[in-house]
Amino acid sequence: MGPDGAPGPAVPWRKVLWERQPFPDNYVDQRFLEELRRNEGIRQYRYWTVVKEAGFVGEQLSCVAIFITLWLYMEQGQLSPERLLWSSLICALLGYGLHQALTPQVQSGCEPRTRLADLQSATIFLSFTFGFSPVLKTLTESVSTDTVYAMSAMMLLAHLVSFPYAQPSPPGSLSLNAALFASVCLASRLPGALHTFAMLSCALLVFALWPCLLQRLREKAPSHFTGVCVGVCFAGVGGLGSQWPGGAVLLALALGSVTLLCPLLLLRLQRHKDNIQGPWDEAEIQEDLSHFLR
Repeated sequence: MGPDGAPGPAVPWRKVLWERQPFPDNYVDQRFLEELRRNEGIRQYRYWTVVKEAGFVGEQLSCVAIFITLWLYMEQGQLSPERLLWSSLICALLGYGLHQALTPQVQSGCEPRTRLADLQSATIFLSFTFGFSPVLKTLTESVSTDTVYAMSAMMLLAHLVSFPYAQPSPPGSLSLNAALFASVCLASRLPGALHTFAMLSCALLVFALWPCLLQRLREKAPSHFTGVCVGVCFAGVGGLGSQWPGGAVLLALALGSVTLLCPLLLLRLQRHKDNIQGPWDEAEIQEDLSHFLR
């Protein structure tokens, strides 16, 4: 039967392009819908598996809350820069040791990075940060405080939106740069240059190094990964609650929505998915053509 419903010629129609047939170009026969396939390759999710994966989003949101809490403590004079530096150093050493313990000795396709190279990179970064701390302290003196806070909020939001949650090691350049820019803006409002240096060192630890360790935990110790995410979320809510109770309530609601409500909504919407495939789709080459690229 043709597209207009009229019976076609007696010659059988063949689904080929290289020979001329007495049929119009848009002709289809009665077997056209026999190749219809629905929801092919659709992945079926389980609720608690989705909740576990969404925990990374909630954990990163809590990391931003922890960083803001530390800044509030320093801005109010309740946390000294020396104490923050020593705490950051201890956490960095413990985290580095754990990361090395979870990293295989031989990685395929690349040379393992040595501890000396890691020490050199850390020394160079800390030296430059310490040297430029007086400059960064006065970087936003001509900018109003409200503008600095607004820029910081926008950059932290951009950090959360652009963060590569599927593969956060290493963090994405856009996400990391946005977080560091916000850190510089906030650190420039602290009392002294040492405060600025301590805040930027803490920002590197929270936004650059911590996601790498957490990704390693997710790969090598998934049972501990969930506990760490829950602990960070509680730390974020508790820390923010000590400075801003209303913000802690908002953070708790956001964490509950992201980790519990959104996965449930995803599973509910999955039932209404109706994806169809058939002969009208573009042709897919199944043969391996990689040998042509050599």
